[in-house]
Amino acid sequence: MSDAPDPEARPASSWRKSAVEFVSARMELLALESREAGQQAARKGVMAGIVAGCAMTAWLAGVAGLIGWVAAAGDFPWHFVALGAAVLNLVIAGIIVAVLRRPTPPMFSISKAELLKDRQWLLNLKDKP
Repeated sequence: MSDAPDPEARPASSWRKSAVEFVSARMELLALESREAGQQAARKGVMAGIVAGCAMTAWLAGVAGLIGWVAAAGDFPWHFVALGAAVLNLVIAGIIVAVLRRPTPPMFSISKAELLKDRQWLLNLKDKP
């Protein structure tokens, strides 16, 4: 028994170090994309809430004024005008729902592409003797 290091221990140690670095790099990329996605979602959520509150207030005031104006100017009963406004609201809501259901670009596209490349690389390593 000598004090010299085992030559086979170095490649295993190097391989483990490479594997740790590899996983660490992937986790950093995932964390970065997660932070970016969270910031985007939070920003959009806040803006959507503000827009919804302002639009709701304006819409309610406008519809109430329009119902009274059309009923008085056209000599229509106010309840028929209110029902017409309700139908118009439902049509507009349906259009907005259709717009919201449009597909959005996928999140974490860089991470998915890198993981796919890594998987192919690992499969190629298995095939080599």
